Amino acid sequence: MDKTRYLTTKSLQILKFVGFLAVYLIVESVFEIASDYIKNPLSSRHLLGLSLVLIAGGLSLIGWRYGKQLEANNPRKIGRKKPTAKRISQLIWLFILMTLVQMAWQWLIAKHILTMPSNQQAVNAAQMKNPVLNIFFAGFLAPIFEELIFRGIFMNYFFNNDNRLNNILAVLVSGAIFGFAHELSFDWTWIMYSLLGCCLSFAYMHFRDIRYSIALHMMNNLIP
Repeated sequence: MDKTRYLTTKSLQILKFVGFLAVYLIVESVFEIASDYIKNPLSSRHLLGLSLVLIAGGLSLIGWRYGKQLEANNPRKIGRKKPTAKRISQLIWLFILMTLVQMAWQWLIAKHILTMPSNQQAVNAAQMKNPVLNIFFAGFLAPIFEELIFRGIFMNYFFNNDNRLNNILAVLVSGAIFGFAHELSFDWTWIMYSLLGCCLSFAYMHFRDIRYSIALHMMNNLIP
């Protein structure tokens, strides 16, 4: 592939990645607006119906694209890997690692060394307004969207060669992008989010099955 064609391909992939991210943000925004109108049953019902249509459409689009990527080029042999006692135990250890990161994070916040992330403040406020709907979105839907976008599509677009250096870079860069998606400032909060993103990226790379990183993400979001 010549340099011009390579740059064109990568530019299109960047635009597509940003587009998929925009789809997720639109879906999330409409869902949040529906939650804000919970005291107005008619408006809330219409907005919630719209958000459910957008969720179904967004997940179908992103899931379809991810599947097409794997059909076209899948050097890592990503696919369905049967759950075994070994894999489940490894997943639990990764969850423990993520929990330790969050415990350290909470300790730093409690000691006023770090401040509560604005993203987490927004999540807490949304859950106070409508706990059932927002826990459902944060605990189940957001992990599916984010793993498909930040792990599946991102790694397959930009780090698709199966070698040690490329895989390490995929984990680190995917984790960093995940951090920036939750915290735009280059600070300790971004580092903490990036560490969590790296754990999820490692799960995807290690198990070679996106269901495992989705499960890990759900466990992290659902368990306080």
